[in-house]
Amino acid sequence: MYVGRIVSVGRTKDNKLTVMYRVSSRSFPNREIAQLENSLAVIPKKGHHEDIYTSPYISYNCFRSNSQYAVVGNGTQADPVFEKLESGMNMRDAIANVLLAMDYEHDDYSTPRIVAVADQKYQKGALGSIRADGIDVQVFDLSLGEYRFVSTYEKCVVSPENQAFNLDITDEKQAAQFVINGGVFAEFTNPVSSVAAVESDDGYKTAIVNM
Repeated sequence: MYVGRIVSVGRTKDNKLTVMYRVSSRSFPNREIAQLENSLAVIPKKGHHEDIYTSPYISYNCFRSNSQYAVVGNGTQADPVFEKLESGMNMRDAIANVLLAMDYEHDDYSTPRIVAVADQKYQKGALGSIRADGIDVQVFDLSLGEYRFVSTYEKCVVSPENQAFNLDITDEKQAAQFVINGGVFAEFTNPVSSVAAVESDDGYKTAIVNM
């Protein structure tokens, strides 16, 4: 099944919060995730930079974090969500404010904007999705081994149907691979790249997988 981009938040079986983001693409597979100064970004691979003139939505910061929060998103909404959290806004309001202001992507597919957040201080996760037909934002507790996700297509509604309890990973490298081909994510086609962050003593440790 092709579900497009995926954001996920979960809790490992050894009780660490994690966020995961996967780029899945049929139209623009020649992309990778790269480390920038204060973020991780989805960018075209070498030799494919002209793709940004085809669509303004294919290159963006996809991950931001500090000692409390880790944020992943499928577009430029990741930055303002993170900035509102840094300013003191709670997860529900930060996600809802940004998604309502930015709306879904006005491309040929009306692609939803999706966000996942982990909050190390209060030990909670959050998911958000805005589509042409509505918006969902939920903040929730996570049990050991549980992860919840939302994608841009097919599974674009924040729902109990989009969760599982087999997050059997111990570090950020395993988490980045897990969202590519582990658990329920193994059912979803066309993976391109991923990033994951796992809770640590001073914030979050990150890892990238580029196919």
